[in-house]
Amino acid sequence: MTWQQITCQTTSQHQQALSELLETAGAASVTLQDAADQPLLEPLPGETPLWDHIMVTGLFPASQDLTGVLLQLELQRAAWSLVSIRLETLEDRPWVREWMEQFQPMRFGKHLWIYPSWTTPPQDAAIKILLDPGLAFGTGTHPTTALCLEWLDGADLAGKTVLDYGCGSGILAIAALKLGAASVLAVDIDPQALQATADNARRNGIHPGAELLTALPEECQLQAYDVVVANILANPLIKLAPTLLGALRPGGQLALSGILASQADLIRKAYAPALRASSVAVQDEWLRFTGGKI
Repeated sequence: MTWQQITCQTTSQHQQALSELLETAGAASVTLQDAADQPLLEPLPGETPLWDHIMVTGLFPASQDLTGVLLQLELQRAAWSLVSIRLETLEDRPWVREWMEQFQPMRFGKHLWIYPSWTTPPQDAAIKILLDPGLAFGTGTHPTTALCLEWLDGADLAGKTVLDYGCGSGILAIAALKLGAASVLAVDIDPQALQATADNARRNGIHPGAELLTALPEECQLQAYDVVVANILANPLIKLAPTLLGALRPGGQLALSGILASQADLIRKAYAPALRASSVAVQDEWLRFTGGKI
């Protein structure tokens, strides 16, 4: 089956009106894409953040006459800040398979491999974690997650207690346990993230309630942990500095990410005075901040 699509570039202010016009015209689907390479960070529960500049695409059957839709768009070009309006014909393709092929086994550090269920990790992969893309944040594809996984792979976690604050999909908590940690407390403000963490743990042979505990921040009493890892955002990390440093035992190791490189000084100011040998690693425009508690 052949399809045709209308793609328009606009701003977040006008995307809803544009999307509604395409839906009313009979679009089989309407999708949004970043038009300016702007990163979207992990949202709070109930938030749906959008890029400032957006490509809005409506997919229509090839037999549909779109002359009227294109005319309406031209009439709204100035009012809706439409930078471009493009009509294309698409040959039908195995879209689901193409999406799946974007996710392949990935190695982090020397030992750790993350792989989706429709692939097979290398036979010599030392430590394997099964993780499919889902609702919760964290599949290993984002630089902040990759930085944390690489750090965990190189850390001595044998028999250690770990706090994963802002657990998302549970990828860091599961990795810590697979790498030898004795126990992990996974904390998140989003109940969906806690459910995703528990489900992903079970798929990897980890039974929540024994090695792994999950909790909302208001439900847990933090102890003193050997390792604290938090992949969130810079502003929440700054506010959480007393909490996270208080949950780290003397000599314990801290790893923070979700931080833009331009925010390094803010994180240092909040954490470095309580740490020894703090350091920064950078990937793309993101950084990981680590150190040992004095």
